[in-house]
Amino acid sequence: MTCRHVKPLNRYNVTSEEVGGRPPSPMATARQADRRYRANAGMTFKDHFSKQAADYAKFRPQYRPELFEYLGGIAPQRKLAWDCATGNGQAAVALASVFERVIATDASEAQIANAGAHARVEYRVAPAENSGIESDTIDLVMVAQALHWFDLDRFYAEVKRLLKLGGVFAASAYKFFHITPAIDEVVNNRYYHKVVGPFWPPERTLIEKFEQLPFPFPETETPRFEMSVQWKLEHLIGYLRTWSATQRFIAANRRDPLEEIAAELAVAWGDTKQSRRVVWPLTLRVGVKTTPEPARE
Repeated sequence: MTCRHVKPLNRYNVTSEEVGGRPPSPMATARQADRRYRANAGMTFKDHFSKQAADYAKFRPQYRPELFEYLGGIAPQRKLAWDCATGNGQAAVALASVFERVIATDASEAQIANAGAHARVEYRVAPAENSGIESDTIDLVMVAQALHWFDLDRFYAEVKRLLKLGGVFAASAYKFFHITPAIDEVVNNRYYHKVVGPFWPPERTLIEKFEQLPFPFPETETPRFEMSVQWKLEHLIGYLRTWSATQRFIAANRRDPLEEIAAELAVAWGDTKQSRRVVWPLTLRVGVKTTPEPARE
């Protein structure tokens, strides 16, 4: 077999051979970045966070205890909860303050390795659609900021299989944060849409339409929740670096996209030693399993 080298023809390190002899479109660049990113991280599934799992655990915002108290209050019992796609384990650990036992799964071994330990949390590496959990045992299924990544038909079949009668399914998502109008403009508009916009995985658009995603049970109206932190500028930059689009941009361009907004963001922030309150409004969708699953033959 003869090996030959093809010189990259553009700043994205995507060759004309890879895109049919034409300069790459933003979507072609993003697809190529995804292939490189997944190859570099040794991925065997659609995983956009393993490579930056340690930073994900460090910089992602924390959920407030009131959210989990509410979920524990509407579950039929507080014996066993499943935190699906647990990521860094923050929701699993919070659930453990309310439930006697929590099974927390993620398809990413790296995420599980960086998850926070807790005596009542059992971590497992497993995909959302095939958890390996015993049927009719779960009081609450929780999916935090991950529903848009799943094969929903297969996942919802798994949820229905696992939940007890009267069990609760809860899915939450957050979109844009709010700090100040000037900072929001730089990050939520310029950076999110214009700088790394072409590098978001296709599923990301689903989080912007989270309320419209199919749901397995009739929905219950819920209270309003939010997440908030006090951050310095360095923490915000660390958080932006955990974005999958940021990592895919880096994989394609071999440079940091945050450099494109660094000056604007510094001006908008002001004193870099100053802490600012960052708020993410949380969308919570909840449904209850009210009918048993038909027996499998």
